[in-house]
Amino acid sequence: MKLLFVHGSGGTSLSFYYQIRRFKNSTGIDLPGHPVGRPCASIEGYVEWLRGFIAAKGYRDVVLCGHSMGGAIAQYYGLSYPDELRALVLVGTGARLRVHPRYLAECEDTGQWRKSMEASLDGVAPEVRDKVLETSFEVGPAVARNDLQCCDRFDVMDRVHEISLPSLVICGTEDVMTPVKYADYLAERIPRSQKVLVEGGTHYVHLEHPGVVNRAISRFLASL
Repeated sequence: MKLLFVHGSGGTSLSFYYQIRRFKNSTGIDLPGHPVGRPCASIEGYVEWLRGFIAAKGYRDVVLCGHSMGGAIAQYYGLSYPDELRALVLVGTGARLRVHPRYLAECEDTGQWRKSMEASLDGVAPEVRDKVLETSFEVGPAVARNDLQCCDRFDVMDRVHEISLPSLVICGTEDVMTPVKYADYLAERIPRSQKVLVEGGTHYVHLEHPGVVNRAISRFLASL
């Protein structure tokens, strides 16, 4: 199996720092504009770009693992092209990703946006936190805002039950951006799903509790 890790809004593949190092046959994706190129204007646009990337690389038996916006991309890919994937791993995401106006407003003020990014990664080991922040700052607030707007328009609540792929849903119990009820909704409606709640984890649960998350992914892959 080939694991592809897809980051969230304004991020890069370093968001999955611990997972890429743990799983041998894995690749972290830097979506267009993150920071090279121009970002896509919709979740659907990112899906089509990712589909072309997968085809160009000749990847087969793909398990798509997405965080936040990356989870939206994974869901939409699974709904649109299920035959091209083996399974989904959905981390800190939901079937709908409405964005509070405060987060969009923060992207208009670079200083405030940087402070918000720094605060959101408080629970991450300092050496990794610094690397993730450095690459996120290279991406910048304009791309982050674009991505948040993509998320705000994303809504597959009435279709998520159509996902036929085996799916692992992971959420931190302290995630306020995509709270546990989002994970519950996914797990209750995706027929072949499993749910793992990580005690004390926030929206960046995979960076804060990599051992727990990696073990959950390992068990899921072994079940396929």
